[in-house]
Amino acid sequence: MAVGPTTRRRQLGADLRRLRERKKLTLEEAGARVGISKATLSRYETKEGTVKWPAVDALCREYGTTDEERLALVELAKGAKIQGWWRSLADPIPESMNLMLTLEDEVVREDHYACMYIPGLLQTRGYAEAVHRASEMQCPEKEVQHMVDIRMKRQDLLHRDEPPHIWCVIDEAAIRRSVGGRKVMHEQLQHLLTMSEQPHITIQVLTFSTGAHAAAVGSFAILRGPTLELDVVYVDVLSGGLFMEKPQELERYRLAFQYLSAQALDLESSAALIGRISKES
Repeated sequence: MAVGPTTRRRQLGADLRRLRERKKLTLEEAGARVGISKATLSRYETKEGTVKWPAVDALCREYGTTDEERLALVELAKGAKIQGWWRSLADPIPESMNLMLTLEDEVVREDHYACMYIPGLLQTRGYAEAVHRASEMQCPEKEVQHMVDIRMKRQDLLHRDEPPHIWCVIDEAAIRRSVGGRKVMHEQLQHLLTMSEQPHITIQVLTFSTGAHAAAVGSFAILRGPTLELDVVYVDVLSGGLFMEKPQELERYRLAFQYLSAQALDLESSAALIGRISKES
C-alpha cells in the first residue's frame, strides 16, 4: 500500500517525539536549539498542522540521528503536504468527514462494529440515500446527493490493487432494519453477500441471541495504519463523529472488537443468515 500524506505526518510526529525523548530533552530545550518555540515543536510531535522540513533537518542533527534517518524524516515532512482527491470537491464537506477521508485513504485495515446501519463502505447507493435522508432531515436534496457521492467515492479503496482488509461485525438489528423500503433493503443485503466473497472483506453477524456484549454503547471503527501507533478509533455520535488515538482508548476498542468477533457468527453462518433475511425482505 502506498503511504499517504496523513500517515507520513503522523509517523513523522511519532518519530520526532521518540528521538527527543531518547536525548532526554524537554520540548522547550529541543525547540531552543533549533530556533522554534515549545508550542511549535509540540504541534510537530502531536501531528497537528504543517511541518517545515528545514526544522526537521535541524532537529535530526541535534538529536544525533544517522544521515539515512535524517533524510528519511525530511522526506516524510516534504511528502506530508500532498493532498487527497476530496480536496478538489466543489462543495464543502464536514470537518469530521474530511478527517475520515484523510485517514481512510491510507489505512491497511479497518475494523467496523455496526449496530444501527450497514457500514458505509458496504452500502449501496439507494441504502446510503435513505440513511442520509433520515439522519439529515433538514438537508436539501442536493446536499444529500453530495454526501452520498462522497460515500460512493470512498468505496473506490475497496477496488485498489492492494486494498485494505475490511472486517465488519454487523449487529443483527442492522441486518433486519428495513431502510429505504423492501427493494432497497433486498439489494443491500444481496450486495453484502457479494462483497463477503471478496478475499479482503470479512463480514460477521452478531445475533440477538448473543445478548449483552462488549460494544452495546454504539458503532465504531478502528482505522489501522502501517503501525499500531498510527491507529485511530472513530465513534459515531449525533454531531458527526469522534476520533480517538490515545493508547488506552485504542487498546479498549481493539479488545472490544476481538470480543465482538469471537461472539459473532462465523463467516459461513453469517452469510447464511444474511441470505435468509434477504429472502424475507
